[in-house]
Amino acid sequence: MTSPIMPDHIYSLTSVSAPSLSPEGSRMAFVRSKVDWETMETRSQVMMMALPEGQAAPFTGGPNDGTPRFSPDGESLVFTRPGSDGRQQLWVIPTSGGEGLQLTSVHGGVSEPAWSPDSRSIVFVSDVDPDRSPDAHDPNKDPMVRVVRRIRYRADTIGWRGDAFRHLFVVDVETGEVRQFTDGEGEDSSPAWSPDGTQIAFISDRGEGRDFAYGSGAYVVSATGGEPDLRSDGLSSVSALTWSPDGARLAAAGSDDPDASEGWQSWVFVLEPGSMPERLTDDSINPATGYAPVIPPPAMCWTDDGLIRFLADAKGESGLYEISEARENQYRLVGSGALFSSVAFAAETRRVVVLSIPPRSSGELWLYGAEGGARRSLVEYNDDYFDAHPAARLEKVSISRGGKEIESRLFMPPGFDVSQQYPMVLDIHGGPHGVFSDTFSPMQQVLATNGYIVLAVNPRGSSTYGADFMKAVLRDWGGEDYLDIMAAVDDVSSRPYVDASRLGVTGYSYGGFMSSWIVGHDARFAAAVVGAPVTNLSSMYGTSDIGVRFGEIQWGGMRKDSIDTFLERSPLTYAPNVETPVLLLHGETDVRCPIEQSEQYFVALKRLGKEVELVRFPGCSHMFLRSGHPRMREEYLSRMLEWFDNHLGGDTK
Repeated sequence: MTSPIMPDHIYSLTSVSAPSLSPEGSRMAFVRSKVDWETMETRSQVMMMALPEGQAAPFTGGPNDGTPRFSPDGESLVFTRPGSDGRQQLWVIPTSGGEGLQLTSVHGGVSEPAWSPDSRSIVFVSDVDPDRSPDAHDPNKDPMVRVVRRIRYRADTIGWRGDAFRHLFVVDVETGEVRQFTDGEGEDSSPAWSPDGTQIAFISDRGEGRDFAYGSGAYVVSATGGEPDLRSDGLSSVSALTWSPDGARLAAAGSDDPDASEGWQSWVFVLEPGSMPERLTDDSINPATGYAPVIPPPAMCWTDDGLIRFLADAKGESGLYEISEARENQYRLVGSGALFSSVAFAAETRRVVVLSIPPRSSGELWLYGAEGGARRSLVEYNDDYFDAHPAARLEKVSISRGGKEIESRLFMPPGFDVSQQYPMVLDIHGGPHGVFSDTFSPMQQVLATNGYIVLAVNPRGSSTYGADFMKAVLRDWGGEDYLDIMAAVDDVSSRPYVDASRLGVTGYSYGGFMSSWIVGHDARFAAAVVGAPVTNLSSMYGTSDIGVRFGEIQWGGMRKDSIDTFLERSPLTYAPNVETPVLLLHGETDVRCPIEQSEQYFVALKRLGKEVELVRFPGCSHMFLRSGHPRMREEYLSRMLEWFDNHLGGDTK
């Protein structure tokens, strides 16, 4: 007897992450993690397995270990673990086994470790805060003020930044001596050693105007220290790097379009000193860039025979791609049918491991050979759960509107019967340059396996459909994107198995904006669950951590120059039109879409006598559905499901 996927699935699933391959590709290290029922904390440890057919076994004791990386000589493994002060530090352990040795004790913690080619040093990223409180400071006894001197003084999920910046450090593995390599105003990340170990490339936003606009560049600094050299002049942003085998050039995922930040649409470029960046790829694909600094970019690889390999997405489908440095043979080696979020390359062989998240699983590790081809699944931690709780079936549908093809994904309840009628929930992604992919989404799976058809639309503005499609939403929130979504709703809700009298709408972040925009412009929806929305562009501009650098691109300039547009394109303006019962869900420590956005909308609807409820999630940032407290993630899904059940009912007719 099978059961639906419920909000408490969070406690049943094991996650895998951060794969790393030994140089010869015969071993893989990765992180296995799971929520501990008793402590409500996520416990993680490094696992090790022989390839291709070995069994994964614990390699470190945990309980909070992560980011394993093999040394180039294959003799050691570095990983992260909290020190006695709770901050992440570097630990090293022989790959033959033994006890881990703490290597660093830096005040700013560590992230993104990378070995030098000779295996003697490790570069890492750490926070440098000139206003850091003393270790023994008691804020209850001696509270301290915090001074704001710049617009970018805080960041969602990370918290207070003030005058702090992330910089590069290098530690000598034998002596434990730590040296700081970069300084100044700029967030430094993604360090990569040159093949001969004489230079370190990294990404930084240390350019002019960093307080007001998006921008980052690729820099190179000598391994002995000195002034960093900009290598990406001509690019507006950069997010991933790899060296050419001879160390003369860099390949980078980035953008040369100031209206297309690398997180929204990127291309692969070759960077050579003294030359302008050479774009290799077209925009039929979108090379993966991560979400710095919370999620580092996936690895890239430049092979000895001149091929650059990287993860990319096209129309919501992931793949491992390659292109030659001569701009030939851009093609997908492997992919489709799953979201690829991480990749590991073996330095001495063509073995590749991909972290894949297909629609019917929460995460798998797949091994590929030299030229792609057949995959081998390496770990199967969650098979029993999904056997007992089958995931929804994914179907892709498309419509044409305004000269654009608008693609959607339909998630059908298990046991779907075309002769029955089902309620349908419209799900709207964030961004607006997010995208619905071929992947496992807890929200969509909880709804679909509990009896709802879920419609997930990729309207114009979505990434992975080309630069022009992505940029079509700029300065037009609630315009053509809204019409795309509603056209898809019209198309699918006309099908005989959809009960058009039981339609719901939900979305998070920009999806929250669009959900609240829709119920102010269309009364057909019987229920709305609005997550962390943008409802008032004017206040969002001044209270969000990205209000200025994001808002000016998206909404049409500074607030003083666009006040009428800000008012016209704010869902709050249309609160009097709302007839749909609205549930607002919002994290209290969200600084990306601050909770005042929901508070204003709640007060407006409540004062007008509308049916509305606001649920506040204490201690939760904008990204809490990905990395927040498990109880809060469960509560979000439970409240969403309960609201739709009460107003729509999840049973067929």
